[in-house]
Amino acid sequence: MDSKQRILTALSNAQPDKVPIYENLINEPILIDLARILGVNVPKSSPKRGLILGEGSHEILDLYCLLIRELGLDSTNYDFSIGLEAIDNDYGRDKYGRVYRLSEHGDPIVVEGPIKEASDIKGYDMVSKLRADDFTKVQYIIDEAGRDKAHCMSVPDPFKTSWLLRGGMQGLFIDYILNPKLVHALARISTDFSIAAIGMAAKIGVDVIVLEGDLAGERYTLISPEHYQEYVKPYEKEIVDFAHRKELKIAKHSDGNVWPLLEDFVEVGFDGFHPVQPQCMEIAKVKERLTGEACVIGNIDCRYLLPFGTVEEVEEAVKKTIEEAAPGGGYIISSSNSIHPGCKAENYVAMLEAVHKYGVYDEK
Repeated sequence: MDSKQRILTALSNAQPDKVPIYENLINEPILIDLARILGVNVPKSSPKRGLILGEGSHEILDLYCLLIRELGLDSTNYDFSIGLEAIDNDYGRDKYGRVYRLSEHGDPIVVEGPIKEASDIKGYDMVSKLRADDFTKVQYIIDEAGRDKAHCMSVPDPFKTSWLLRGGMQGLFIDYILNPKLVHALARISTDFSIAAIGMAAKIGVDVIVLEGDLAGERYTLISPEHYQEYVKPYEKEIVDFAHRKELKIAKHSDGNVWPLLEDFVEVGFDGFHPVQPQCMEIAKVKERLTGEACVIGNIDCRYLLPFGTVEEVEEAVKKTIEEAAPGGGYIISSSNSIHPGCKAENYVAMLEAVHKYGVYDEK
């Protein structure tokens, strides 16, 4: 069974030969640290400030593809480009009119959106700005990493795109109370955009869509289940149905405690749920609930364990997680969010080595 078959089997709630390995994001500084550990040539150029996936250099893409093979990951994951360009040293703007504050430590933070008031929605269109060139780096990774890998592409969900267009969550939250029609209009624009992006992804050979957008903090959901069911769920269902018509698998990404929404995710028809944040969700209980209905993807702790733990602690956590989540299949292992700059590259190597050691299914 090759890597692609392994991932797709797990996303079909079946048991592959080994526990598949996925990672949502391996940040550039960690890629470089991993290259040093493995004795691979390190790119000469420094990571760009405020870089987000979809905007990486070809040196970094080559390194990423090489490490996917060297470390034995079963999938790639990349974003399509949003045309983010620097305004100055601190700020950037994408081609959809969203302004971000750049950061050296993670995703840029939106500070201004093109929809400042309800009247701005008239005539606003994202789909017409989408171009085939936005997907050239995703295509490059597919070709370089090889068709035997499962290739994933992240697409923002309607909730996330909506608040990005409003310049932050606070604007959208106010709209939920004062202007529900605007919320639906934003969701319509966002959904059309996601569907168009997924259509292009299908054409270039992407296998899996990761519909990303956090819906919860560690204690509570960001919006009530009722608001999710009215303003988000029907649009996510539309996106999931479209992905399935294109014969793609699709997983939902959300950090936080999404227990109040998990039944809705099943009803929407997601093939998988990522990343099962260990601070607020026990993977054994999530696996018990989702068995036979959606693949569980996660959840090696990237807040404390991978940044500060020992190699031995990482190995033990991987072993325990596999024991709890892997039986019967329907499980893909990954970090509990991403391999961010705070993680130790040595611990990520230890994590992968432990998966290769403990993640083989008994042939019986």
